[in-house]
Amino acid sequence: MTNLTPKEFPFKEETYEIIGAAMEAHKILGSGFLEGVYQEALSIEFKTRNIKNEREVPLQIQYKDLVLSKKYIADFICYDKIIVELKALNELCGEHEAQVLNYLKTTNFKVGILLNFGCKSLQYKRIVL
Repeated sequence: MTNLTPKEFPFKEETYEIIGAAMEAHKILGSGFLEGVYQEALSIEFKTRNIKNEREVPLQIQYKDLVLSKKYIADFICYDKIIVELKALNELCGEHEAQVLNYLKTTNFKVGILLNFGCKSLQYKRIVL
């Protein structure tokens, strides 16, 4: 593997910690639960590991100089800089990645993590703007 610079691979340690917490939650619960169950378990795991987070954060969408009344809801924002989006599906698709990209554009954050608890093994994708 090539050594990437912090600019190419920002928040490396933080994303490893988040993914590690998700792996632990998936290891204990397995697949088959609703997304909300995994969200609650991950919240507990974040607390146990001292991962700073906010849950179900409304994200404002700006259009020109106006803030729209419609808001996105991020499942988690960790460390005040990383969007974490959870799914509990048979498989992920481009639409789910696009959702995280929209969240990143809305917040001007650079890193998002898409987690899917719906498969036998945890699926995760790190998305960088």
